[in-house]
Amino acid sequence: MPTDLLGREYETFPVPEPLQQHGPARVIAMCNQKGGVGKTTSSINIAGALAQYGRRVLIVDFDPQGAATVGLGINANVLDNTIYTALFDPKVDVHDIIQPTKFAGLDIIPANIDLSAAEVQLVTEVGREQILASVLRPVIKEYDAIIIDCQPSLGLLTVNALTAADGVIIPVAAEFFALRGVALLMQSIEKVQARINPGLEVFGVLVTMYTHTLHCDEVVQRIYEAFGDKVFHSVISRSIKLPDANVAAAPITYYAHNHKTAREYREVARELIAKGIIA
Repeated sequence: MPTDLLGREYETFPVPEPLQQHGPARVIAMCNQKGGVGKTTSSINIAGALAQYGRRVLIVDFDPQGAATVGLGINANVLDNTIYTALFDPKVDVHDIIQPTKFAGLDIIPANIDLSAAEVQLVTEVGREQILASVLRPVIKEYDAIIIDCQPSLGLLTVNALTAADGVIIPVAAEFFALRGVALLMQSIEKVQARINPGLEVFGVLVTMYTHTLHCDEVVQRIYEAFGDKVFHSVISRSIKLPDANVAAAPITYYAHNHKTAREYREVARELIAKGIIA
């Protein structure tokens, strides 16, 4: 049996068969209030890997910076409608906002800087925590996975994402400061579980930006002590190919199919499928 960085043995996750029919989707919030830990990169690349395995995937760009939108080659500034429109105009059909990408099976609901105003506007909305869930409801049956790329904060947008989600993937960079904010995030997740979305789970903790150093190994050990079996077996290495893929507006699983980091993201996708988190 193979072993991961922590010495845990696990069965190799098999290459999944393509699905004959699609849906309903599992909704995953890619969430960590600390910036720069690989949320957007992981959203794009896990989605790309799942699409290559025959799944239909929708990314919801829920960050006003719009990095996931740009990272898939879409200019949201020339679009009439974005996720911001969907949140505040119930007459808009979410199908009209979804943008296909150039990658089969991978679509996105784009975002731009307009979304930065949503935090303030949501305060006065009825059922403010559940608006994103109502936006996504019409398309749940059309996809196998919906990945919400959250902004780095614990504000109302993130609460909306946690309310809409079946579970959370927490990317954590393999560095000491990245660990400090995870406790706050877990408190927020527990509050949403208790008050709004009792079915919310932590699907997994994904270690990103790993390099083979003593510091990184100590951080990985600390993450495992905190989260145990919730830590994905595959760890995402720090690599110059990831920003290269972002510039090329493509998931690394397409841009550099045989690169080590592409293999790592495919392993995460296979683990999600093997564990039954995604069909």
